[in-house]
Formats: sequence, C-alpha cells, structure tokens
Amino acid sequence: MRILVVEDERNLNNVLRKQLEGQGYSVDSCLDGKEAKEYMEMTEYDVIVLDIMLPGMSGMELLKWARDNDLNSQIIMLTARDSIEDRVKGLDQGADDYMTKPFAFEELLARIRMLTRKKSGNKTNVYKIADLKVDVAKMKVTRGEKEIMLTSREFSLLHYMITNKGVVLSRPQIEEHIFNYDYEGASNMVDVYIRYLRKKIDDDFEVKLIHTVRGKGYVLKEI
Repeated sequence: MRILVVEDERNLNNVLRKQLEGQGYSVDSCLDGKEAKEYMEMTEYDVIVLDIMLPGMSGMELLKWARDNDLNSQIIMLTARDSIEDRVKGLDQGADDYMTKPFAFEELLARIRMLTRKKSGNKTNVYKIADLKVDVAKMKVTRGEKEIMLTSREFSLLHYMITNKGVVLSRPQIEEHIFNYDYEGASNMVDVYIRYLRKKIDDDFEVKLIHTVRGKGYVLKEI
C-alpha cells in the first residue's frame, strides 16, 4: 500500500515516514501543500495523511481540490487545533478520518488499517483467500499451518493483491502502489517481486493463487 505524508514539521514528517515504512508501507512525503498537490496529480495513493496547517496550500484547500477532482484516496486529517469546528469542516469536505496532534503512532496505524478495511470491504485486519491468511496488524502471513516470512516489499505486494483479490492488476498499477518515488530499480521489478512471492506462497502448495493474465497483469484468486 502506498501512503503520502503531508506534514510541514520536518521531524514529525521524517518519523512518520520511517515508522510507516517499517510497517511495510511504501511512503512518499512532502512539506507543503503545493508539492503535495503535484504528488497527488501524478500518483494514486491508498491513504493520505494530511496536516491542516501547511505552507503554500492549506490542508483544507488540498482536501477540497482532491474531492472536487474525484480522488479516491482515503484521507486522514491532522491538526494541532482541538476544535470541533475544524473537525466538522474537514469531515464535511470529504475527509475520511481526523486526528489531533499529538497522537500515538499505534493509533494512526490502527486508523490506516481501518480505512484500508473499509475500502476493501473486509471486516477485520485478517484477509483470507483459500488457506492463505494475511494479518496486516501483525504483519503475519500463513498458508495452511505454515508461517511464511516475507520482506517488507513482498508483504506490501501481497497486501495490495489480497485487498484486490479477484481483480486483474496491471504492472503499472502494482508499481504505483508498492514503490515510492525514491525507489531506484530495474524496469522489471514488478515481475521480480511477483516471482519472489510465488516462490514463497505458491511453490510448495498444490493450489496456486497468483496467476498471470497474459497482456494484462496479475491476479490473486483461487481457481
């Protein structure tokens, strides 16, 4: 899953980015509203963590622009001001959630997971297909009775695929959701990571779950 952090407090921005990356998310970050708008024009983010008080373009202005342009990203508003008026205005303009600084990082993670569940229609943090289970809160993957160890990038790929199970995902879609702008890799890295994932969750099992759709991309489904 790919997240954009828009926060002008540099230290908080850096901390959020590093901690979210540690949870297996692909993260971009910026310090002002105008730069954030450019990022959002170029990439479809699963979740945007958006501060209200920003230089260049306020978080409220950016939120309004995003919803006026039908961006479907889940947006969590951050503010240091604990006023009902701010919360009501943000929610009325299309924010999906709202947090007042300071906040516990664990709560932010829980809210991100909640919004991801809401978008995918899953009721819990555990996603299932056949005998494969992915617990996004614990970053734990099992197939049958076997626990499968994944790198953060592999987990991000599996998370994206299982929240879109049954949907054919193109290589550009996958690349956009699991790699951030800082990533420098070969042009075939999506295929490389699909191969890594197949080796871990399919090779030792009779029922294969990752399928190639020729000319279109990949899909996670049970046949």
